[in-house]
Amino acid sequence: MRILFTGGGTGGHFYPIISIAEELSALAKEKKLLELELFFMSPTPYDAGVLYEHGIIYKKNSAGKIRRAPGILSLFENFIDIFKTGWGILSSIRQVYAIYPDVIFGKGGYTSFPALLAGKLLRIPVVIHESDTVPGRVNLWAAKFASKIAVSYREAAKYFPPNKVAYTGNPVRRDIATPKTEGAREFLKIEEGVPVILILGGSQGARKINDTVLEELDKLVEKYVIIHQVGKNNFEEVKATSEAVLFNSSHKDRYKPFDYLNNLAIRMAAGVASVVVSRAGSTIFEIASWAVPSIIIPINERVSRDQRSNAFAYARAGACSVIEEDNLTPAILASEIERLVTNEDLRKKMGEAAKTFFKPDAARLVAEEILKIALAHEIEK
Repeated sequence: MRILFTGGGTGGHFYPIISIAEELSALAKEKKLLELELFFMSPTPYDAGVLYEHGIIYKKNSAGKIRRAPGILSLFENFIDIFKTGWGILSSIRQVYAIYPDVIFGKGGYTSFPALLAGKLLRIPVVIHESDTVPGRVNLWAAKFASKIAVSYREAAKYFPPNKVAYTGNPVRRDIATPKTEGAREFLKIEEGVPVILILGGSQGARKINDTVLEELDKLVEKYVIIHQVGKNNFEEVKATSEAVLFNSSHKDRYKPFDYLNNLAIRMAAGVASVVVSRAGSTIFEIASWAVPSIIIPINERVSRDQRSNAFAYARAGACSVIEEDNLTPAILASEIERLVTNEDLRKKMGEAAKTFFKPDAARLVAEEILKIALAHEIEK
């Protein structure tokens, strides 16, 4: 039995695929299914080590995207990407035909388009998953021929055929879904009795959030330990700036910048955090799995139309507060952190709301549906 995953480009697409692959492998063992083969097709492997650890075979294709920003540069890049997409379709058809999977699972985004089109042309069953409240163009298109459609937010269901759609939540990897408190302060080298603020900008960091934190950093460390994932490309700049800002501070050791928090570090940080500050991508579901109150700062709508809608959907569940990027200032961020840290009842209510929002069986539900369709396709073959 062969399953092909497609999507990626960001951790928000890649890691849910990994969590579904984990569940598929577990189900195959439970049901004593032999020779389950998993493939991942995308222009880049995103994290080749993780693919290898999970026995997923990488297949490279190419994909172009449509840029909505005005200007000659965007027009030129869109023109070049027409050829990228064309080549990606041809190479995907060839590779998908060679693999001939029983199901293709698409996570959305422009990187999934060539493989999904190949599946449609080769009459291979397709399952898609939508991470956001407002679906992207590729998933809206793929929904017309997909066998099943899973959604992370109830709000997204209205965009898809009712007979195909299921509200599953967003898959979260097993190895980060449970916070770890024992030994966390020792592991992260942070002092006892001081509230911890965990700041996440997504897998690539977030410059606007980083800059806002740095402007207020000398005041923040007077009250809190700040664990800050800044992104690999931003780490050296943030580290140098923070050292200058905190040069005369007696609490400089309370600032803990990381380029990227690995699985153990993120579980430790989540285990001691009083509040999480984050963007509004798939990280929302990881925060919900930890049941930690949060401040969500969506990317500006001019850049991403879905994050604002995601943030307010989570806020309506009672699990977070939202600061829109246009309103984000050092003083406002510091004030909101203070409001949550000093209100234990509110944080408790937010934590309970996050628990309710999180769907711990999301990956399992999607994997079961993929397996059911794959088995039916095998019989037909």
